[in-house]
Amino acid sequence: MADCDENLLNVVIQSLSASRCPISEALAFLPDSPGLYAIHSSKEVWTVLGLAHRAEVPLYVGKAEDSLVSRDLNTHFAINPEAAPKTGSSTVRRSFAALLRRSLNLRGVPRNKLKPGYFAHYGLEEEADRRLTEWMQSHLTIAYWRRPPGLQCKLAEVEKAVLKKWDPPVNLQDSPTKLPRLLAERAEMKIEASAWVQEDDH
Repeated sequence: MADCDENLLNVVIQSLSASRCPISEALAFLPDSPGLYAIHSSKEVWTVLGLAHRAEVPLYVGKAEDSLVSRDLNTHFAINPEAAPKTGSSTVRRSFAALLRRSLNLRGVPRNKLKPGYFAHYGLEEEADRRLTEWMQSHLTIAYWRRPPGLQCKLAEVEKAVLKKWDPPVNLQDSPTKLPRLLAERAEMKIEASAWVQEDDH
């Protein structure tokens, strides 16, 4: 990885471990620049999610190729209060929904009820989506690393190096390991979304 050496990785890790703010305040906290972001929470929240806590490791790491205040973070975490997050359009939300499906009483439904299909990309009912957003706003914090001008290394390569170093439990793509419970709960919600089509009242 050209220019993605250990020194750069240490700088990125330090930045993604440093000052954090609540998701609800992220719009004012994040720069309008490309970079990486890390989603953190307390040891107690890790327990609620059914995860074995690892100090200083975030729950999730993502990248923003254009801007850290871009649509992606609105889709995932509703950092803009005017945004309408849709779990069916966000694999991150689907993963949090899967880990919280029992405690928040969440059930998978087709992301497009008019054309149900692709059930692995399940969504939530509007009220359930609201509950998930409220939980995220109350329990998650965010830190960031801004990509410096002139960096030759691709942002995706930096992200992969961070994922290899940390192995955050909510990441699926490019993460060294896949959390068995997360995969199992996502599979259950896929089944729920498929079953929605067969119910008598639809």
